[in-house]
Amino acid sequence: MSTTGKVKWFDAKKGFGFIEQESGDDVFVHFRAIQGDGYKSLEEGQEVVFDLEDGAKGPQAANVHPQ
Repeated sequence: MSTTGKVKWFDAKKGFGFIEQESGDDVFVHFRAIQGDGYKSLEEGQEVVFDLEDGAKGPQAANVHPQ
């Protein structure tokens, strides 16, 4: 099931960051989860649609589609 949120922060050099869900909870996002061609990065405040999955340290974003 897809959910929406906004990028709280994303460090392009480290390749990860966090998305703030509409429910308010933050979700870890790794650059490998970003869908699309070319350089995979996200901008602070950018709206995204993504799936939630269980990661090693809790919920994380998968199949991230920037809007």
